[in-house]
Amino acid sequence: MKEWEVIFADQKGAPTSIVLQAEHRPSEEDAARAIRTRLFPVMDELDLNDFQDRAVSPTARWLKEHSGVTITSIEEAP
Repeated sequence: MKEWEVIFADQKGAPTSIVLQAEHRPSEEDAARAIRTRLFPVMDELDLNDFQDRAVSPTARWLKEHSGVTITSIEEAP
Protein backbone atom coordinates (compact mmCIF):
# COMPACT_ATOMS: atom_id res chain seq x y z
CA MET A 1 0.00 0.00 0.00
CA LYS A 2 1.13 3.52 -0.72
CA GLU A 3 1.19 6.42 1.71
CA TRP A 4 -0.52 9.66 0.72
CA GLU A 5 0.05 13.00 2.39
CA VAL A 6 -3.03 15.17 2.72
CA ILE A 7 -2.19 18.81 3.38
CA PHE A 8 -4.93 21.08 4.65
CA ALA A 9 -5.44 24.41 6.36
CA ASP A 10 -6.84 23.78 9.84
CA GLN A 11 -9.35 25.92 11.75
CA LYS A 12 -6.66 28.51 12.49
CA GLY A 13 -5.42 28.58 8.90
CA ALA A 14 -2.18 26.78 9.77
CA PRO A 15 -0.96 24.20 7.25
CA THR A 16 -1.32 20.70 8.68
CA SER A 17 -0.91 17.26 7.18
CA ILE A 18 -1.97 13.69 7.79
CA VAL A 19 -0.82 10.51 6.08
CA LEU A 20 -3.33 8.03 4.66
CA GLN A 21 -2.58 4.54 3.43
CA ALA A 22 -4.33 3.49 0.25
CA GLU A 23 -3.55 1.65 -2.97
CA HIS A 24 -4.78 4.56 -5.10
CA ARG A 25 -4.86 8.33 -4.54
CA PRO A 26 -7.64 9.11 -2.02
CA SER A 27 -10.50 11.27 -3.23
CA GLU A 28 -11.14 14.65 -1.64
CA GLU A 29 -14.09 13.08 0.18
CA ASP A 30 -11.92 10.25 1.58
CA ALA A 31 -9.35 12.80 2.73
CA ALA A 32 -12.07 14.97 4.28
CA ARG A 33 -13.43 12.01 6.25
CA ALA A 34 -9.95 11.25 7.60
CA ILE A 35 -9.48 14.90 8.59
CA ARG A 36 -12.88 15.01 10.28
CA THR A 37 -12.03 11.84 12.21
CA ARG A 38 -8.80 13.45 13.44
CA LEU A 39 -10.13 16.93 14.24
CA PHE A 40 -13.67 16.08 15.33
CA PRO A 41 -13.73 12.46 16.58
CA VAL A 42 -17.12 12.87 18.24
CA MET A 43 -18.64 14.02 14.95
CA ASP A 44 -17.17 11.14 12.97
CA GLU A 45 -20.61 9.67 12.32
CA LEU A 46 -22.28 13.01 11.58
CA ASP A 47 -25.35 12.72 9.40
CA LEU A 48 -24.71 14.80 6.30
CA ASN A 49 -28.08 14.08 4.66
CA ASP A 50 -28.57 17.79 4.09
CA PHE A 51 -25.71 17.71 1.58
CA GLN A 52 -26.27 14.22 0.17
CA ASP A 53 -26.86 14.17 -3.59
CA ARG A 54 -26.35 17.94 -3.69
CA ALA A 55 -22.61 18.14 -3.14
CA VAL A 56 -19.77 16.26 -4.77
CA SER A 57 -17.86 15.97 -1.47
CA PRO A 58 -20.32 16.58 1.37
CA THR A 59 -17.74 16.04 4.14
CA ALA A 60 -15.22 18.37 2.50
CA ARG A 61 -17.95 20.96 2.05
CA TRP A 62 -19.04 20.63 5.69
CA LEU A 63 -15.44 21.01 6.91
CA LYS A 64 -14.98 24.17 4.85
CA GLU A 65 -18.31 25.83 5.66
CA HIS A 66 -18.52 25.00 9.35
CA SER A 67 -14.90 24.77 10.44
CA GLY A 68 -12.84 26.68 7.90
CA VAL A 69 -10.80 23.55 7.08
CA THR A 70 -9.67 23.43 3.44
CA ILE A 71 -7.80 20.60 1.72
CA THR A 72 -4.95 22.05 -0.31
CA SER A 73 -3.29 18.94 -1.74
CA ILE A 74 -3.22 15.15 -1.81
CA GLU A 75 0.14 13.77 -2.94
CA GLU A 76 2.08 10.55 -2.64
CA ALA A 77 4.27 10.69 0.46
CA PRO A 78 8.01 10.68 -0.20
